[in-house]
Amino acid sequence: MQVELHHPEDLTLLRQQSHQQRDAKQRDRYRAILLALEGRGAPAIAKTLARSRRFVQRWVYTYRDHGLAAVAPERQTGRPPNLPATEEESFKERFLADPTEADGVCTLRGKEAQRILQEEFGVEYTLAGVYDLLHRLGLSCLAPRPRHRKNDPEQMRKWVADAPLLSRKSPKCTPSKESRSGFRTKRGSASKAP
Repeated sequence: MQVELHHPEDLTLLRQQSHQQRDAKQRDRYRAILLALEGRGAPAIAKTLARSRRFVQRWVYTYRDHGLAAVAPERQTGRPPNLPATEEESFKERFLADPTEADGVCTLRGKEAQRILQEEFGVEYTLAGVYDLLHRLGLSCLAPRPRHRKNDPEQMRKWVADAPLLSRKSPKCTPSKESRSGFRTKRGSASKAP
């Protein structure tokens, strides 16, 4: 393969990156270029790196035509979120605010967040996607049990004080003398099947 250095410092950078790079595919790209600069052919490089000949040719020619910067890994952006970043803060404020009368619940959960996203923001999320969004926005799904707006603390205290079932201790269901072996019957005392 006919390859020449773009810059004199490329050889040092390639050697350094081929030793320090943690990503195996990227490390093999640098190694392929180094071996090509030493004068080896594509089949020999492919055999040495246990990669395809096409892999070797692609990255050596990329270096030859565009330099070392073209061989560097590109950041994978992934799929954009359904809810635009500009609307995330307004959704977070809406979710943290008290539920409205139209919500019909005393606290907002995942299903309600899914409905709010669809009706008020015009985006559809699965329930798992809603929980991922809430996590990304720094909202925890762990919360104390909600108190309904019609709860009367005084009536609740009175009910607890007057409840006869809560004041009695229940009788002990287990026998007072337990066996030492941990079984309810002694070993060998049950009839053996023929």
